[in-house]
Formats: sequence, C-alpha cells, structure tokens
Amino acid sequence: MRRLLIVAVLIGVLSAGPSLAGDPPPLALEAKIPLGTVKGRIDHMAVDPDHGLLYVAELGNDSVAVVDLAERDVAHRIGGLSEPQGVAYHAATGTLYVANAGDGSVRLFQAFDFTPLGRLALGADADNIRIDSWRNRIVVGYGKGALAVIDPASRRKIGEMPLDSHPESFQFDETGSRIFVNVPQADQIVGLDAVTGKKVTLFESAGANANFAMALDPDERRLVVAFRTPPRLVGFDTSAGKRQASVETCRDADDVFVDARRRRVYVSCGEGVIDVFGRDGKGYARIARIPTIAGARTSLFVPVRDRLYLAVRATLSEPAAIWVFRPVD
Repeated sequence: MRRLLIVAVLIGVLSAGPSLAGDPPPLALEAKIPLGTVKGRIDHMAVDPDHGLLYVAELGNDSVAVVDLAERDVAHRIGGLSEPQGVAYHAATGTLYVANAGDGSVRLFQAFDFTPLGRLALGADADNIRIDSWRNRIVVGYGKGALAVIDPASRRKIGEMPLDSHPESFQFDETGSRIFVNVPQADQIVGLDAVTGKKVTLFESAGANANFAMALDPDERRLVVAFRTPPRLVGFDTSAGKRQASVETCRDADDVFVDARRRRVYVSCGEGVIDVFGRDGKGYARIARIPTIAGARTSLFVPVRDRLYLAVRATLSEPAAIWVFRPVD
C-alpha cells in the first residue's frame, strides 16, 4: 500500500506541469511601471517598438499614457479624451490613433509631440484598432456593428464592413486576406474578406458566448478565442471554421496572445490571473496560472521585445501601473 501511495504521488507531481514541479514559472514579473494618479478602468495598449514607447488607453481617466519602456516612466499624457478604448501607432506617418467610446470619435496625434492632427466621427462606441499593413489602412471596430476603414494618407474614412452587432477583438489572418471578428452580442465569430468585407467564414461557438478576446496562431493556422461564458479557450481551424481544441481558462478573459517562439498562449483575466497554455498535440494544456490583481484583464504581448505588458488599474492596495512580465524558457 505504501509503495502504491508513493507511485501515485510521483505521477501527480510529474503530470502537474513545469510550474508545479519545481521549475520557474513561465512568466517572471520583471518590473512595475507606475502610471501616476490614474483613476478607473484601463483598456487596450499599443507599442512603438522602434522608439520603445507603450501607449495605454486610460479609459476611466479620459487619457492616454505614453510610457517610455527604457526609462520605465510616463513620458507624456494625452488628456481631454472621451473614454479611450483602442490605440494604434502607424509608423509610416508617425501617427497615433485613439478610438473613443464616449463620443464615437477616432482622434489622431502626431508623434512625438502629440499635436492633434484631426478627428473622425464614427458615430458611437469606437473600440479596437488594427493596422492593415497589407493595404496600408487603419481598421476600427465601432457602433452597432461595423469595421470602419481609414486611409492614413488622407486621414479620412474610406469605407466600412457591416456586421450584425458591435465588434470586439478582431485579427487579420497570416496572409492578410481575411479578418476574423468577435461579435459577442450576436453570438458570432465571423471571417470577412479583407477587401470586399463579405462574410466568408462563420465559426461554430457550440453554445459558448461572451467572446471578447481573440488571437491568431499562424503556425497551427488556428484562431484562438477566449470565451467568458463558460470560461474556455477554444481553437478553430481557420480554413473551415471547425473547432479543434477546447480547454477551461480563467474567468473574465479580456486578452489572449500567442507566443509562437515558445508555442504558448497567454490569457489575461479580470479574476486576477494570467493563464499560460502550452501546445499539447492538437490542443492546449495549462502549464501555469500566474497571480496578478483582480480587475487587471487587459494585456499586450510584444514579440519583438519579448515581453507581456499587463495594465493594472488602481486599487486600495496597488497603484495604477503597467506590470512587465518576461517569458521564461
């Protein structure tokens, strides 16, 4: 009986994953960059890797922080915004785009003095922004259901792609030919032709909903979606839209990123953790759960800097900050 007990314990330790078997966790907290007196919710982030700047949408503070990653300090703050949600930096024109939920506008600022360059009125709830590098365009999710297309040269809206409800996260496929979009209020994940805007793929959610976070795993040609209800990480084949993998994840997921170099997936959740998954055959297996702070659900993984940045709103015990995590091999 004693021998059987010892064997059972050994099997449990060996199957628990590297973080539970004595190895260092796959993410190491490297620094906390203070944001100063910032109130309320913090939303999406974007990076200018050439100049080492991180742009942070401080939604509850009606501002965007410009963080110098080398100095680990706030170099500038753009105020007077209206619930900024999405940010994106267009390097070719040196322009920062900020999408505002409060008034539905996209505001443009010149780097690096952040002089206002213009304002586009989309109508309502301007949200996520992506750079379409294949066609040199800016794409913004907004309103009751559309992706707006902006020309960075003329700084004008030149088109839109209609959807059945408000879009949350969206991503281009590895060729730039399709745009995958989370449309949670319609219980949809759709694939659009990136040129015509027509629906070309509809993914089967199989009863899960509240799909806000999304990433692309290009090596596996897989779309990875984090659902909140129930809390699951699901992988879909991008060619046919079929479900390939499904595993339980943390609650209140808001961002998911693929670390292609290490074959990992990072999911940041409002319950106060980051889940780390490794590829396991055709699916994923959780290898660690990294504790953070409740409400800190927005993150950004930057492969060229090999860092994961987590936005932490101010609490009674923690000031507003960007937590910097270094992946550990």
